[in-house]
Amino acid sequence: MTSLSKKLHPLAISLLLAGTVSGVMVPQNVYAYDEESTSSVNIDEQKIILQGYDTVAYYTTQTPTPGDKQFSTSYGGAIYLFASEDNLKAFQANPAKFAPQFGGFCAMGAALGKKLDGDPQVWKIVDGKLYLNVHSDAMTKWSEDIPGNLQKANANWPQIKDKAPKDL
Repeated sequence: MTSLSKKLHPLAISLLLAGTVSGVMVPQNVYAYDEESTSSVNIDEQKIILQGYDTVAYYTTQTPTPGDKQFSTSYGGAIYLFASEDNLKAFQANPAKFAPQFGGFCAMGAALGKKLDGDPQVWKIVDGKLYLNVHSDAMTKWSEDIPGNLQKANANWPQIKDKAPKDL
C-alpha cells in the first residue's frame, strides 16, 4: 500500500476506482487525510483546519481566502488561520458561529455516515452555518435536498464524529 492510499479513505479509493457515487462522477483530485484519526475535526498534521483558509472570510467576503499564521488561534482541537486581525477578533468573539459544521468534514459524507475530507473551495453557508463537501459533484448531490441531507448528517454525526474514517 502506498503512503497516499494509506491516507485515502477506503470509500474514496473505491469511488475513484468506480468513478461514480449515486450517479455522480468523482474527480481524480480527492484530498487525502488521516484515515486512522478519531478526531472530530478535519485537521492536518499541524492541527490546522480548513487547509489554512480563513473561516470568517466565507461570511464576510463570500470567498475562500487563505489565512496567515500571524493571525491564528486554537478552538475545539484545531488551529484556525485568518487573513486579518479583524477576522481573528471576530472569530474569537464567537467561534461557534464561524466553525465549520461536521468539523470541516464533507457534509454529504456525513449524510452517508462517512467522514470524508472537506474541500475549502467547495462550500455553502446554510442558515448561517458553513458546510464543506469533498468535491463539486458531492456538493451538487448534497444541494439536491439540503434539508433532508442535513437531517441525515445531523443524525449520523454523533455516531461517527469520534470514529476513524477507516472504521466507517
